[in-house]
Amino acid sequence: MTRSVQAFAYSRPSALESAGDGRLLGLETAGGLTPGGAEAHPRFFSGFLTSPRTAARGLLAVADVAATRYYQRELRASLDPVVTGNGDRLRFESFSGCCGVYARLDVLQEGLDGGETGHGTTNVDVNNPLREALSRLGGDDPLHLRVGPDELAVTTLDGAVVEKRVPLPDRWLRGFAEAQVVSAGFDLRAELTAAEAVRFLRSLPRSSGGASRGAMWVVPAGRTLRPTTRPVPGAVCLPGPERLAALQRVLRQATGLRVYGPPVTGGAGAGAAATASAWEVTLPGMRLTLTLSPEAARGFSGEGGVLEALATDEAAEDAELVSVLLAWEPLIDPADLAEQSGLTVARVRAALTRLGTAGRVGYDIADAAYFHRELPYDADRAERHNPRLVAARALVSAGAVRIDGASATVASGEQRYQVRDAGGALNCTCQWWADHRGTRGPCKHALAVRIAKRVTDPQDATQHGAAQHRGTTAQAAPAEGGVR
Repeated sequence: MTRSVQAFAYSRPSALESAGDGRLLGLETAGGLTPGGAEAHPRFFSGFLTSPRTAARGLLAVADVAATRYYQRELRASLDPVVTGNGDRLRFESFSGCCGVYARLDVLQEGLDGGETGHGTTNVDVNNPLREALSRLGGDDPLHLRVGPDELAVTTLDGAVVEKRVPLPDRWLRGFAEAQVVSAGFDLRAELTAAEAVRFLRSLPRSSGGASRGAMWVVPAGRTLRPTTRPVPGAVCLPGPERLAALQRVLRQATGLRVYGPPVTGGAGAGAAATASAWEVTLPGMRLTLTLSPEAARGFSGEGGVLEALATDEAAEDAELVSVLLAWEPLIDPADLAEQSGLTVARVRAALTRLGTAGRVGYDIADAAYFHRELPYDADRAERHNPRLVAARALVSAGAVRIDGASATVASGEQRYQVRDAGGALNCTCQWWADHRGTRGPCKHALAVRIAKRVTDPQDATQHGAAQHRGTTAQAAPAEGGVR
């Protein structure tokens, strides 16, 4: 498994301290990007939080996910959250070590007071002493929040005094970025009041005992959700309900619960394929969202619905053009970008899909829109090393693809696979296709055929531009699996 080492350099540890007018939560930043370029310790906010205890518990929930593996729990997981300033809000993001849970706390404009919010993305230090201090925070005393070094430190910093070095597998990088693209295919499925949200979430199992027996499904019933044994129309998958444990941090402050998922048209019993879903607790001036992969043992890293977008030169060029036009917007309007770039809206959406897999945009399901951020990791490296994409390009380079009209033959080792075009979707005779029928993106043989066809027929790329965005709801491949 390919991995890199990420170095986090902070000027000092983050801390919760007493101040003359209450408490001061100082979150220290590592290197990140801003409108002015790369900065060693960017500064995004200095002001007050309107709901101190809620913000503290929300930040702890995000840190909980960053420090947890929900699958193979014996392995370590400890990665500092990412913070993005979008001018009108702060977004704190994290991703579990097992690649199966994405968390984000959005502190909205009404949750911030007395300071301007900057633009950019970086890591923030959340250490154990800070976690303990935040967990003890009580009362409604004013809480001053500082994201980045204070004014004095800005002028006196002479080097980092706190450094963390963490191994980052490519699979983790892909999963963090691709979770955004998966959620772009979700719609609001249910909305519960605060009382019903608390009742439902507290009724869920806290251990993983039931997760191995298959996915749990829930369906809206009046003001609440009730379990169902199969994915009936309108149902939402709850894969591994114990993975929602971090939401328990904020239940006392919750004002409601919104549940999101892909369309479900009905399935053939309890064995029907599980899907990803997102669970958003609304809070005073904030939102806390957990997005779950289809199974605890399956992460977002193998998501394959965007592989075709990654494979085309046109999408790469479009993504580069669109990325230049981004300006740390909290909400990205594809029509606006289409007008500025001269591209069609469909091509802009495909470009945003590609940028999402590179960590350069996130997706906010509450607003049904992408937002600009730049993950402070080499997410492009994960794209370059995507196993299926690498394997498909190797097949094309080796001349293993022979196209004959609507069908093709792909030589892989000593085997020959037939790939056929069925109404724009490519079917294959390999075991991967037999197992998944396209629900986890194309196999390497179909992907190689698509690449080869675009090399010989550039018009083919245009014909599939809109389809690339529709493919983003495909589900994740096994998190721990190998090349398919």
